[in-house]
Amino acid sequence: MTHSSGKIATVDIQRRLLTFVTRSNWVILVSVGLLGLLAASPAFARGMIFGGLIVTVNFHLLAKTLKKALRPRQLTSPNVVLIKYYIRFIISGVIIFFLIRQQVVNPIGLFIGLSVVVASITLATMVELKKLIFKEAV
Repeated sequence: MTHSSGKIATVDIQRRLLTFVTRSNWVILVSVGLLGLLAASPAFARGMIFGGLIVTVNFHLLAKTLKKALRPRQLTSPNVVLIKYYIRFIISGVIIFFLIRQQVVNPIGLFIGLSVVVASITLATMVELKKLIFKEAV
């Protein structure tokens, strides 16, 4: 394997991971939301759903910002990317504060919902590791 093909393989893995995480965020969000609606109090379920929505939308917006920023012919300043990130972070914080302050959500349910992207990334990593391990075992 040459150095350049190793680079291509790494880019393929990164693209596959991003696609997996992006899709699984929504699947996990819907699953957690349905589970919450079926098995938890309304406030707990709302926390799970709102938390999942906040983090999933933020993930998608960050991915979109980075895709735009890293276009070879139109590289964006890192400061612009950071400013957009912090604006999203502050808006998310204000929304979370409002949801808890107004007792719209259960804070533990919100925390679980906010973990959707972490769960997606963990799942994607486990799937990719399994592929690598079984590929090398063959």
